[in-house]
Amino acid sequence: MAIGEKSTLSSTFEQLAKDLDNTTIVTQNPADASETSISDDATTDDESISSVEDLTAAVLDRKPTLPATQADKDKAAKIKDEANKVLAKGNYALAIELYSQAIELDSEKEVYWANRAQAYIKDEAYGAAIADATKAIDINPDYVKSYYRRALAYTAILRPKDALKDFNTVVQRVPTDKNARAKRDECQKIVRRLAFEAAIEVGEERSVADAIDYEAMVVEDTYDGARLESKTEKTASGKYPKLQISLEFIQDMIERFKKGQRLHRKYVFTIIIEALKIFKSEPTMVEVDIEKSHTLSVCGDTHGQFFDLMELFRFNGYPSQTHSYLFNGDFVDRGSWSTETALLLYAYKWLYPTRFFLNRGNHEADEMNKVYGFEGECKAKYSEKVFKVFSESFSSLPLATLIGRNYFVLHGGLFSDDKITLDDVRKFDRFRQKQPGQSGLMMEMLWTDPQPQPGRGPSKRGVGLQFGPDITKRFCEKNGLMAVIRSHEVRMDGYEIEHGGRLITVFSAPNYCDSQGNKGAVINIKSDYELNFRTYDAVPHPDIKPMAYASNLMM
Repeated sequence: MAIGEKSTLSSTFEQLAKDLDNTTIVTQNPADASETSISDDATTDDESISSVEDLTAAVLDRKPTLPATQADKDKAAKIKDEANKVLAKGNYALAIELYSQAIELDSEKEVYWANRAQAYIKDEAYGAAIADATKAIDINPDYVKSYYRRALAYTAILRPKDALKDFNTVVQRVPTDKNARAKRDECQKIVRRLAFEAAIEVGEERSVADAIDYEAMVVEDTYDGARLESKTEKTASGKYPKLQISLEFIQDMIERFKKGQRLHRKYVFTIIIEALKIFKSEPTMVEVDIEKSHTLSVCGDTHGQFFDLMELFRFNGYPSQTHSYLFNGDFVDRGSWSTETALLLYAYKWLYPTRFFLNRGNHEADEMNKVYGFEGECKAKYSEKVFKVFSESFSSLPLATLIGRNYFVLHGGLFSDDKITLDDVRKFDRFRQKQPGQSGLMMEMLWTDPQPQPGRGPSKRGVGLQFGPDITKRFCEKNGLMAVIRSHEVRMDGYEIEHGGRLITVFSAPNYCDSQGNKGAVINIKSDYELNFRTYDAVPHPDIKPMAYASNLMM
């Protein structure tokens, strides 16, 4: 089999490898995938995550049909060397395919499994990475790098207790590895913090937003930005002033953000809390009809890529009374302008409450924000209290939007149970469950992914599941839908029409994490409910790398 030739493997992982071209990527410096170094540059976990265990079991059960010949071993070694080069260049999907070819030729070589685990980590297929690393450990328990990579993957899917066990193994066996020790210590802090939070948790938490009197905060005369206006008349309760947002304020805010300037804390709290009030008044599934001569633009993940968001508005049109927008989750984390992105989207929500819409994504969640950068960014640019108010607002975001009874829009995808209908989504009380968790309706709405095969399968991410075209077809027919629109995954062209036209993925962070080279996309829908796709490229931004505020565990 020539290097680069398509593998014919039929096992679980080889099928996954063929489908990973469109998966998102973790931005890290390309790590050496050779056998020499251990530390690659690269949360509650008590609940069972069946997809990880299912994938791991499938890999561990795999046995070679025939012993590898010496010729097979020599060829596999050459393919592995080529895969290492491809991985270092950032072509993770091809690296996965090449490592798969090496495994097909010589499946008892732990290095091939461990190196493919690293490629899976780069491709955010953390469940697959855990299974491969476990297989490498099964073959050779002394190969320390396998424990390190499995620990990284466990960390990424918010299973710090499992990660800590593997980091401890690495530190015990290679006590001189400072990077592994630092990650072990960071992971240990997370486990202790989670235990402490669980111990002191007593019923319903008090609202942080309700305790903030932002109207009483004083904006100093030295503040050089635009100011929020106030009503001059008294309210029914006899209180005044009531702050109001304006388009002029938003335009000034945009210019401040472009220059690297920040908003006054009074305005930060005001924007978040006013948006929060609107979110709380909205149903779990917002239902929108498009009026004649109006446009609704549906956008996917933006992940803190503020300057690319500005490019989207520049070429596609800014929000207005006749141009509505729906941002389908994941507007924070990874990108290093997540506060700017979130504040701008919230400001537009406040200005156009019935024209501008936001769905929750899997990254609008506390544990993701603690690992992937948003919490750190809030603390660095503003304060911990700002993060807590954002967190409260994330827990109030709607989970889905129904456009004209034609398109069901949610961040992740469909469900583990065919009995779930739009009525179940309508009735779901999102306020009783602040965080998505590892199972249940909310988790599935935020985490699941499509697969080309019929039926359902374990998730390559390690959280959620995958659903096939037959699942999508039945759901659309049962609920009278034209299609499901979702985001959650990079698409190289910015969007992809799948499952016989019943499923559309849209992703709006071009050149995701400064590494993927993908386009961004937006879907424009008018009153005829036809879908019009537009794509765009990334634009230059200041020299701040993605994940600049992320946990040390992810660096």
